[in-house]
Amino acid sequence: MMIGDSLLAIIILLCAFSIRLGYLYWPENSLIWLILASPFIAIPIFYSFELYKSVIRYIGFKGFSSIVKAVSLYSAVWGLFGYMALFEGIPRSVILINWMLSIIVFSGSRVFARSIFNSQIKVSKRNVIIYGSGSAGMQLSNALQLSKEYSHAAFIDDDKKLHGTYVNGVPVFPPENILEPIKKFQIHEVLLALPSISVSKKNNIIEKFSKLNLTVRNLPSVSMMAEGKVTINDLLEIDINDLLERETINANKKLLKVNISNKVVLVTGAGGSIGSELSRQILSFKPKRIILFDLSEFSLYSIEQELINLNISKIKITPVLGSVTNQNKLKDLLIKFKVQTIYHAAAYKHVPLVEFNQIEGVLNNTLGTFFTANAAINANVETFVLISTDKAVRPTNIMGASKRAAELVLQGLAKKKHKTCFTMVRFGNVLDSSGSVIPLFKDQIKKGGPVTVTHRNIVRYFMTIPEAVELVIQAGAMSKGGDVFILDMGNPVRIYDLAKKMISLSGFKVLNDKNPDGDIEIQFTGLRAGEKLYEELLVGNNVQETEHNLIMRAEEKMIDWDELNPSINELYQASLENDLDLVISIIKKIVPEFVPKKINTDDII
Repeated sequence: MMIGDSLLAIIILLCAFSIRLGYLYWPENSLIWLILASPFIAIPIFYSFELYKSVIRYIGFKGFSSIVKAVSLYSAVWGLFGYMALFEGIPRSVILINWMLSIIVFSGSRVFARSIFNSQIKVSKRNVIIYGSGSAGMQLSNALQLSKEYSHAAFIDDDKKLHGTYVNGVPVFPPENILEPIKKFQIHEVLLALPSISVSKKNNIIEKFSKLNLTVRNLPSVSMMAEGKVTINDLLEIDINDLLERETINANKKLLKVNISNKVVLVTGAGGSIGSELSRQILSFKPKRIILFDLSEFSLYSIEQELINLNISKIKITPVLGSVTNQNKLKDLLIKFKVQTIYHAAAYKHVPLVEFNQIEGVLNNTLGTFFTANAAINANVETFVLISTDKAVRPTNIMGASKRAAELVLQGLAKKKHKTCFTMVRFGNVLDSSGSVIPLFKDQIKKGGPVTVTHRNIVRYFMTIPEAVELVIQAGAMSKGGDVFILDMGNPVRIYDLAKKMISLSGFKVLNDKNPDGDIEIQFTGLRAGEKLYEELLVGNNVQETEHNLIMRAEEKMIDWDELNPSINELYQASLENDLDLVISIIKKIVPEFVPKKINTDDII
């Protein structure tokens, strides 16, 4: 590069004189030495501006800016040197012409070299459309110029003023005319550069493109790219959260802190999906101490280590191994640390597993809740919040029935005289929890399918784990005792539609009779043990609004504690004796709406 620039510096000066004088110029006096000396002036200056450290293949605007600065200084120094050395025959305009020609030639030589290097990389690039030609779209377009996998073919933008124009050398099309660029450029992928767009509008765009069997990817945030967490070739797949059509609701900060800030808080099932997120959020609201209670050693260790890394405020974190069925240990623990708030997330939640381990499900979910609540009363705990489930409403499986019985236990205890305020919060499925269909589908798609759905018409309510936990904390702060709070889960999602969207947005086509050339098949495996087509959130129809528009208070039938207590004692004895028939009959008595589905009892333990 230095040799090339040296020759170019001499040639440019000869051209500058020729242009100024109007004929092909060759100096016949000592001026030839000044022209031949130009590389000794240019090269050190170019070197000081680090022009020879730039990788030509990736040179960009910043590199060309350095070339302009270096050439300007070189031209000025060369002209000044010529005048100071009293060389005759140097027109002043030659200095200006030399400067302009040098910028053009030195920059052009690097552009030419870059195109030669890049043309040697023979990679089959995929033509893509960028939706959004604003600042984010421009950043993405510029980044794609250096990509080995993508070629930016067109923009789509809602701004009518831009339709038919070119932005960054790329044509802009209206959203109504999507098919034209798709057919013209053989588009297979669409990249969304709409960082501030609403969820509902983004869903409409995704839906439109998914019907055309196009892969839709979302632009990472500028901060993620700046921090090196993603590169242009790591464009994020559309987050499945975007497909659930849930707008973000701002939390009530006062409600979040009521039962946590400067208090001793215990989380049962702290290592689980809900329990671990509860623990993270509780830590952020600065409790006096957080106690992590879990039966699984590994889960407890994992969440403890995570919180230690997050613990900037040096809050006391106490991990405790134990079962919620050990009432004496719970009572001693609550008294010793003077626990003020309990979030009871410990439960067996996987429907088919609990269906084949029914006594353990009842022992942990119903009796475990009773023992924990009883220990809380004896230790004068201020607030007790139970994490319940939509499967507790008119249950068809033992998991739902055991959780409904747990709700009734707390409702009964709430009517007794004591200092503990009992609250129940009921909601549906959470995304990416253990046992959720979302990670299962992702894994199946990654392996090439098939994607397994239990039934074509099965529907479920979904909510993100952080959102659900945030609402649980707020609901607990609004309780007056014995309340059943229902979280607004939005519209139910058909699992079959969810599977189709995930396949489509992963860049594949659904393989079926209508599309025999598809990539991934969806197979229906049949409803699993205890599973039903749809879930409900309300036992009755009596529901009231609260100060939070996503939290409702349900007024439901309950059982007086004096009537319920004998059944709970019988249930405990039957569980200890492993008497399955008696356990089920007692659960049916407590939860009369429980209508279990028939399963092979030979498989039940």
